[in-house]
Amino acid sequence: MILSKRTIAMASMAGLMLMSMPTECAARQWSLKDCIDYALANNIQLQKAKVQQLSALEDIKQSQSALLPSLSLSTSQNVSYNPWPEQGSAMIAGNKVQADVKKVYYNGSYSLSGNWTVWNGGQNTNTVKLNKLAAEQARLDSAVTANNVLEQIAQLYVQILYSDEAISVTKESLKVSQTNEERGKTMVSVGKMSKADLAQLTAQRANDEYSIVEAESNLRNYKRQLKQLLQIADNDEFDVVIPSTTDEMALKDVPALNDVYAASLTQRPEIQNAKLGIESSDLSVKIAKAGKMPTVSLNAGLSTSTTSMSQNGWGNQMKNNFTVGGGVSVSIPLFDNRKTKTSVNKAMLQKESYLLDLQDKQTTLYSTVENYWLQAVNNQNKFKAARVSTESAQASYELLSEQFNQGLKNIVELMTGKTNLLQAQQNELQSKYLAILNLNMLDFYRTGEIK
Repeated sequence: MILSKRTIAMASMAGLMLMSMPTECAARQWSLKDCIDYALANNIQLQKAKVQQLSALEDIKQSQSALLPSLSLSTSQNVSYNPWPEQGSAMIAGNKVQADVKKVYYNGSYSLSGNWTVWNGGQNTNTVKLNKLAAEQARLDSAVTANNVLEQIAQLYVQILYSDEAISVTKESLKVSQTNEERGKTMVSVGKMSKADLAQLTAQRANDEYSIVEAESNLRNYKRQLKQLLQIADNDEFDVVIPSTTDEMALKDVPALNDVYAASLTQRPEIQNAKLGIESSDLSVKIAKAGKMPTVSLNAGLSTSTTSMSQNGWGNQMKNNFTVGGGVSVSIPLFDNRKTKTSVNKAMLQKESYLLDLQDKQTTLYSTVENYWLQAVNNQNKFKAARVSTESAQASYELLSEQFNQGLKNIVELMTGKTNLLQAQQNELQSKYLAILNLNMLDFYRTGEIK
């Protein structure tokens, strides 16, 4: 079949258009900032914490409204049937006595009433303050949850970076193993190596291939964990941006332990939350003690009524029966079956609990900071030593390889040298990334930011 020039031209244009279109299946590259921003907006635990914060704000509005007077409008409409009324009797209809008694009659009443608690020992005002503290605590709870999520993201992200570079190192080791195996096959063919020695070289090459498969599996698992933490539930390919890391990042100065701890005490939300708990317990004590004090309230109301037994029209009845009233009520508690004393004691015990909670959080915070500090110092020292070890192992392996080619070293010595080199490279990578992680965690606890 011969294609026309027009068909060929159209096919070429379609091909160019397809080539120019972005590929939908390309995996999105997530930077650390992307992960953090997405988690703060979508993580379910953070969303739940925000819901609790909004609920606490509603409690503030409720307690503030309790400071204002209450106002209510009510009406009552009733129909009555008295089949055998007593002759010459009278009946109360609304707020009037009616001499004309009917078997079926109708009453209507209308009232507008208001009440205002002027003073109740400061319970209302202190409740407003207590609810404001509760709302701030809810906000800090959300911040604590956010910090925990950010810390997990940073740990997984660094683990992914380490795993990715470790795979590259293992692939380089595989290339060396493949080269050794090919060289071994050549030496077997000329009678300079036994098949048993070649089998060892083949086994080492296969072991490197297995290590790569295992390392790639671990990398995918770390990405899966990060994806789960971000609440991403789809089949799209997930990958992260691999930033360049330098030795200087792992060897920068470790901040003083006490400086990091002192700074974390001022900005960590769990410490601020515990301090607010102590403040809220003081307010709870005041609210409980107010149960012994009098309550002063003002009340006022308007009312009127109508009835079908009156000869007057409804407009006149509404006017004639209109009344205005008001008053003051004072309630003085004398004996409340120990309710107030129990409330006061429980509020004071709650304060003791918050004080202990603050001490516990301060101790936990110090232990966490100290652990990151020790890990940063230890891994920096390990990294320095590992770099020297890697250089030494590299030089040793190159010498062993040269001597092996000359027949001065056997296969076992060559394989041992290669294994030592790979182990030194892995140790260097691991200590490097652990040092970077722990240094960043110290900065996070000192400043509240992850870079």
